[in-house]
Amino acid sequence: MNLPPHIVSPGKKRPAHGDRTPVYALVGNPNCGKSTLFNALTGLKQKVGNYPGVTVEKRIGETYSQHGKPIKLIDLPGAYSLAARSPDEAVTRDVLLGRRADTPQPDRILCIVDATNLERNLYLVHQILDLGRPVILVLNMMDLAKKAGLHVRVTRLEQELGIPIIACEAVNGRGLVELKLAMSRADLPLARHRWDVPVAVAPAVAELQASLTDSDARSPLVARAEALLLLTDFDTVRVAGSTPLSWRTTGILETWQKRWDGEGTDWAGSLVNSRYEAINRLCTGLVQQDGTAGPSTSDRIDAVVVHPLWGWLVLGSVMTALFLSIFTFAEIPMNWIAAHVALLATWMKGAMAPGDLRDLLADGAIAGVGSVLVFLPQILILFFFVGLLESTGYMARAAFIMDRLMSRVGLNGKSFIPLLSSYACAIPGIMATRTIEDPKDRLVTILVAPLMSCSARLPVYLVLIAALLPGDAVPMLTEVGIMLLMYALGTLGAFGFAWLFKRTLLKGAPPMMILELPPYRLPRLRDVVLQMLERASLFLKRAGTIILGISIVLWFLTTYPKHPDPAATATQQIAHSFAGRAGHLLEPTIKPLGFDWRIGIGLITSFAAREVFVSSMGVVFGVEESNEKNTTPLREALRKAAWPDGAPVFTALVCLTLMIYYVFAMQCMSTVAVVKRETNTWRWPLFQIAYMTGSAWLVCFVVYQTGRALGY
Repeated sequence: MNLPPHIVSPGKKRPAHGDRTPVYALVGNPNCGKSTLFNALTGLKQKVGNYPGVTVEKRIGETYSQHGKPIKLIDLPGAYSLAARSPDEAVTRDVLLGRRADTPQPDRILCIVDATNLERNLYLVHQILDLGRPVILVLNMMDLAKKAGLHVRVTRLEQELGIPIIACEAVNGRGLVELKLAMSRADLPLARHRWDVPVAVAPAVAELQASLTDSDARSPLVARAEALLLLTDFDTVRVAGSTPLSWRTTGILETWQKRWDGEGTDWAGSLVNSRYEAINRLCTGLVQQDGTAGPSTSDRIDAVVVHPLWGWLVLGSVMTALFLSIFTFAEIPMNWIAAHVALLATWMKGAMAPGDLRDLLADGAIAGVGSVLVFLPQILILFFFVGLLESTGYMARAAFIMDRLMSRVGLNGKSFIPLLSSYACAIPGIMATRTIEDPKDRLVTILVAPLMSCSARLPVYLVLIAALLPGDAVPMLTEVGIMLLMYALGTLGAFGFAWLFKRTLLKGAPPMMILELPPYRLPRLRDVVLQMLERASLFLKRAGTIILGISIVLWFLTTYPKHPDPAATATQQIAHSFAGRAGHLLEPTIKPLGFDWRIGIGLITSFAAREVFVSSMGVVFGVEESNEKNTTPLREALRKAAWPDGAPVFTALVCLTLMIYYVFAMQCMSTVAVVKRETNTWRWPLFQIAYMTGSAWLVCFVVYQTGRALGY
């Protein structure tokens, strides 16, 4: 099959879609404002999940045309190129090429580009135009381009490419009406897209295109685009759910590569250079720079924010403000939730006759879920702050500042973003590692991410801090100081284990960090709130499913079998129950840490989710009398807990040791599942459980026994 050494997609009209709902894929470089545009178009009409078999986020939403007809949108992960270097780029590539059975190939594409970096963004656009599908190009951040003294000749670019081009400011909502009008067209044209393919590789492109069409069931234009990608990058990243190449296509590719290796031909470099030459010709005279423009606002801010000294002070101030906000702003809604949970439990006890069913609902379900639900305001504040840091562009600066420190442990600054995200939750933090190109660095980051103190640890820390300090009111600065100590301990632990793994199991030189610093932007509060509500929804689902289920099961295990003596105290009943027996079985292992069998019950149940420890302690210690005057706060119950010889269980030393245990131990079943899916093996999650739990026991043993030796 002889084809000319260039790609041509004639500028013809596409047939109308009729009544079928059009499906648009949103594609763009990271930090181009793609997610902001997706949220602006879909609002609350969106669903978030994961692509099956891989922890890459899948966002699907719905908007409406000018005629009120639905339009489906798929927000694909950000990518710099379709020659994938990471799992999220691989998912974007595979969806556009029709390789994923779980996601139908989109029939239209929205390409979002950053107008302040047009030439760099056009590389991905150029690859997408090869696919021969209708494309709408969205020039986003036109306001920032104007502030930078850049004038983009939109009409000329539209004439050159032959596709609709919309100037847009997604964060301000400008250009959305024009964009919806373009998306509503049934006759979107194909691009007038032509670029020269090097003569030396043109025969290979033709042969691969024919094989992809015949053996892999690709359409001719998609087959040609995929042939170019295979020659640019030999499909280095594959993810679960991606359809593999046929043996025939793979054989043709390997034959050509062996031939070129023998001839000394740099086939990939020649293709990339040829594409960049086409982009350079396209961009000539396209962007005009205002000669009077000086340093941008981002440059002036960065002079302070990424300064070797001031940058660290800014980062420290941001983190301090975060923790102060968690304790200050959350107090009123936390008290409100706690009061209403108590009222609900009291009402339930008054409305029902005494018996096991009433105790199950009041002391099991309501008390168990309520003891965790009370911390929702603090978790919301944490997610809100993380969303602000990401949307303003500061998160990338934090990674830049941390790069030098991260290199000391064998990682680079890119690993800091997943670790910082893990302060909110280890699951999205582990998902964020997909942007790390080096597989060993990515695996090390996954292994240490759960050591960062996540929001699920907050309830445990707060209850133990309250039990640790005397008096009814804990001084705020003391509370913040102890909390910062726990977060610092987890961070140092993560860095220490990363250093160890990079020098033993996963040896490798620290990679160079190439990181884009996006321009600073005012956060779009609507997007931040949407993200916060999404995470809150996940927390509430867990509270309404996992925590509710465990609370009910734990109530059963602490209630049955019934003690033979009807006059037995609550403590005697729990000791006689199934839960008490399990705790007693574990007690010899944890007694050297200062923990008794009742704490052992909490350690067992909280493996499902760390915050379950609080509800477990509420069930174990919350019932001291079998009457309706049971309103003893958990803090007071912990303070009254005693060993058989009368010595208090929750001394200051034990509370501190228990907090340290939760810093290091792997107490999250969901994280284990995500690590398994991310690494595609049980080897690493099992190793993670072993090294984290083992180090937790060892550190706690040293702390507790040293404290005892010093007289505490």
